[in-house]
Amino acid sequence: MKKMIIISVIVGILAALCVIAFWRGLVIRNYLITTNKFEPGQRVRAVLISDLHSHIHGSDQNPLIRRIRAQNPDIILLAGDIYDDVTPGRGTELFLAGIQDIAPIFYVSGNHEYWTWEIDRVKALFRSFGVTVLEDEYVEVMVNNIPLIIAGVCDPECSQHGNRGARPSMQDTFGHLSPDDGKFKILLSHRPELIRLHRQFPFDLVVSGHAHGGQVRIPFLLNGLYAPNQGFFPSYAGGLFKHDDLTHIVSRGASYNHPRLPRIFNPPEIVVIDIVGR
Repeated sequence: MKKMIIISVIVGILAALCVIAFWRGLVIRNYLITTNKFEPGQRVRAVLISDLHSHIHGSDQNPLIRRIRAQNPDIILLAGDIYDDVTPGRGTELFLAGIQDIAPIFYVSGNHEYWTWEIDRVKALFRSFGVTVLEDEYVEVMVNNIPLIIAGVCDPECSQHGNRGARPSMQDTFGHLSPDDGKFKILLSHRPELIRLHRQFPFDLVVSGHAHGGQVRIPFLLNGLYAPNQGFFPSYAGGLFKHDDLTHIVSRGASYNHPRLPRIFNPPEIVVIDIVGR
């Protein structure tokens, strides 16, 4: 009898771990950043989405859209691979239609958008929903009466799959930005492994995706097993990383539709970033 109880407990624990390990439900991941570029009490809330890959949550994206709306974001940041080169684009269209009235939206390309070989059409789709598409450039905006600089770089695949000709260097585009102008600066860059390059410029926050959370995670032991362009045991699979005064946040992605790359202990996520004056 005692042996049967022990076996039943072990089986129950293993079953629970399997359910948790392969859980596909969206999770909300919250991060807090403090800055002396805001006055005390000033706050900007950003929702970060990456690597949707045209995946449809539920039947019509409402589970994803409803959760984003519930966060009451001031801005929405899309860090690439929102559109996919294989999965039909309906999921992206439903997503953009559902979030277009929530908050201003800023987007940079990922590698999969370029792999469509129709990047101009893809970017036109985003613009048709009022999205600001950032192509190696930045914009200055006011959010909650706070001046922000929001910048974005095209994915490196643009050199092979784009139609823009030679790209400007980051030095040409961002080299004149001043760390002392009092404006909080956000950079959208799909690929987290390029953070060493981005650290050379006076950004306060860099947001990325691409790594898919390292696909396989072991809580408290392994943050990610494998990520594109980083290989095994990637340094930037997902989470928050500090580089002196720069904060780097890597989304684990919002998709769960890759048949050959299962996500284990790594559910799709909505990232919520609160930037608060100190």
